[in-house]
Amino acid sequence: MRRLHQAVGHGAPHGGARPRTAACTRPGQAAGRRQEAHAIAKKAGKLWGGRFKRPLLPELERFSSSLAIDYELYPYDIAGSLAHARGLAAAGILSTRQLAAIGRGLRQIKGELDSDKFDFKLEDEDIHTAIERRLTEITPAGSALHAGRSRNDQVALDLRLFCRDAAVEATVGLANLVDALADQAEAHADWLMPGYTHLQRAQPVTVGHHLLAHAEPLRRDATRFRHAYDAADEMPLGSGALAASTLPLKRDVVARELGCARPRLRLHGGRHPPQPAGRGRGAVGQF
Repeated sequence: MRRLHQAVGHGAPHGGARPRTAACTRPGQAAGRRQEAHAIAKKAGKLWGGRFKRPLLPELERFSSSLAIDYELYPYDIAGSLAHARGLAAAGILSTRQLAAIGRGLRQIKGELDSDKFDFKLEDEDIHTAIERRLTEITPAGSALHAGRSRNDQVALDLRLFCRDAAVEATVGLANLVDALADQAEAHADWLMPGYTHLQRAQPVTVGHHLLAHAEPLRRDATRFRHAYDAADEMPLGSGALAASTLPLKRDVVARELGCARPRLRLHGGRHPPQPAGRGRGAVGQF
């Protein structure tokens, strides 16, 4: 994390696309779409800075950086980028050689981040641009990875993958806790104790009965986390900055690569992740 802190400065350390979309592509359109993808790839600098000729002041670079917050999303960003690259290759936008180079580069970047050897730059405003910047340093093919992908739906994907993993971890933890309570309840099934209501002693119960009274709400909490998982288990890539992409993206391929149940059907608004994140927070709040 030391390199990360050096970068951010002082402070806190397509339904998917219709199945006929690609089939409707006329031979004359394929080259044009490939050229469009290459034009996107040639854009340099900030993703949003195409009209700007001068860089931000260093103070503004540090102020606008979210690296200290979204750094932990890097495994999901790399997984999503690799899946997106395979989808571009399936659509004929990336060559086999480009795909292999991107895969090697992303694996190298993950190794650098895992070992705290990744060299963050001042202009890396978030983990997504940092990874993409580093990939283009490793291989020229990295510049083609932004084709057909907006940072908006890229962030939405990362957050969904994060929420999905967090929901799994919480559900497993709750299951283990319920198992432990059940074991203790069985072991103390004949131990008598006073039951309480309104802080007053009431009917006599057993310790086992009392312990299982805590297990039942934990099972309900696990159900909430499973619902949060289901809400996050849709693949939003292809939503673009607003209303999809003109490229013949293979969203079903990307969804399978990421183990998602389906591509997110509604593209407009599909790049926003409030539902899974909100359900996750709700489950935590009721836990």
